[in-house]
Amino acid sequence: MKLSFLGATGTVTGSRYLLEDGHTRVLVDCGLFQGQKELRLRNRAKLPFDPATIDAVLLTHAHVDHSGYLPLLVKSGFRGPIFCSEATFDFCTILLPDCGHIQEEDAERANRYGYSRHKPALPLYTEQDAREALQSFKVVEMNRDYALSDILAFTLIRAGHILGAASVRIDDGLTSVLFSGDIGRYRDAIMPPPAPAPASDYVVMETTYGNRSHIDTDPADKLAEIINRTAERGGTTVIPSFAVGRAQSILYYIHELKRERRIHDIPVFLDSPMAIDATDLFRKHHGEHRLSVKKCAEVCRTATCVHAAAQSKALNEDVMPKIIISASGMAEGGRVLHHMKHYIGNHRNTILFAGYQAAGTRGAHLVSGAKTVRIHGEVLDVRAEIDRLDNLSAHADSDGLIRWLRSLSAEPRRIFLTHGEPDSAGAFQDKIERELGWQAEIPDYGQSVEL
Repeated sequence: MKLSFLGATGTVTGSRYLLEDGHTRVLVDCGLFQGQKELRLRNRAKLPFDPATIDAVLLTHAHVDHSGYLPLLVKSGFRGPIFCSEATFDFCTILLPDCGHIQEEDAERANRYGYSRHKPALPLYTEQDAREALQSFKVVEMNRDYALSDILAFTLIRAGHILGAASVRIDDGLTSVLFSGDIGRYRDAIMPPPAPAPASDYVVMETTYGNRSHIDTDPADKLAEIINRTAERGGTTVIPSFAVGRAQSILYYIHELKRERRIHDIPVFLDSPMAIDATDLFRKHHGEHRLSVKKCAEVCRTATCVHAAAQSKALNEDVMPKIIISASGMAEGGRVLHHMKHYIGNHRNTILFAGYQAAGTRGAHLVSGAKTVRIHGEVLDVRAEIDRLDNLSAHADSDGLIRWLRSLSAEPRRIFLTHGEPDSAGAFQDKIERELGWQAEIPDYGQSVEL
């Protein structure tokens, strides 16, 4: 078999791997690159393969850095099945059309105000493209073997990251390859821990938090402190959030803080149609998380859901203290940008980032201490408080990643470290050798290896 690394090398985005056995060509994940311009340009570059020659896609989970290129893959000629878990499919029915819609809106706005270098600015794909791509999805169960060909078979193993997230193991009867996907935390308030990793000859694993440990404190404590401090000076807390997984975790902690009367009784708004729909899916897939049916319903009622654009705009006209949770999590698009434009210039307000901020994103720019930020072509002064919740990530930290590797019953022949910034992957490479005595490699973008 030959494995090619076509994304998530030297960065946490653009997850995309091509596995070939001479007869069958399979993609594991097909995500969008995010962050620095040189990475984003890869989204519009010609693929190093003909999409029509790909037999199938195996999708680890729904986040757009793993799934967001699929509509363009289908539009470019791919005609095979896209295999994933039921919850991943349900999330993709929300995420992918929304991603296409946002791209259409951004292109329209750029053309209207003339701040794009492209004349005209065009979306990478449209909402309709995404809806057509969803017709190719095939739902499969966890922990069952499925045939890809007469030789190749695959299995999904629960990864614990978000609902439906899985590791993918591919086997040809002689050689096996395990793709970790994004590995969840072993002690998460909502999600169960990842399942033990099955023995495999080769392992491709993420290293998003490979160089750090999560703070061993309750994130509710800092969240309460920030919300109260902001409300007491008459301000609003704006929380850019990933619509799937992160928004629901934030709602859970705010619900608990309100129930325990640890924060002021101020209104909470969930201003993301995608996050609203994703929250509803927590009710549907109640067997895949830790919350009881009753608790899940209570958490979902914590916020007022904002559906229409007019309602979203009205939030910025209300001067009373409040909490606004809105996508996207790295402030790269979506309704949260309109709220940030309105609130970032006032010292009373807080922009609170909750989780990893990829290099080159607005989120990373702001948490690094930037004094200005460009939104919709306009340069704005940053006067609001900028803060970050570091221990709300849905990714395992370096100790959790080692724990996941230890669950393998034997040392793999080779381990490939991906889906991490260079410092993170390098630090985790050293940690594997130091703590396990195993060797690991960090592949380059476009590199191919024979297995």
